[in-house]
Amino acid sequence: MNQQHIEPGQRVRITQQIPRQSGSQAATVEGTVVSIGQSKTGSWYAHAKDHKLWLERLELEKDDGERVLLNLDQYSRIDVIPA
Repeated sequence: MNQQHIEPGQRVRITQQIPRQSGSQAATVEGTVVSIGQSKTGSWYAHAKDHKLWLERLELEKDDGERVLLNLDQYSRIDVIPA
């Protein structure tokens, strides 16, 4: 994940890649940032904060009003779209 400062209200394009032995696949979504931050999953992970696995999550609102919740990782690319 590139280390840009993202804030609610910004328009962004997120590209997420899924690496595979036969090559990688990519998915792209574009919208306005509703929220960004860390949240814990229901999964238990030893020695993590509160004994939970914490993920960087980004909630977007697409142009059609659909809300999308993305889990960001090292394969996520965030591009800010200028207003």
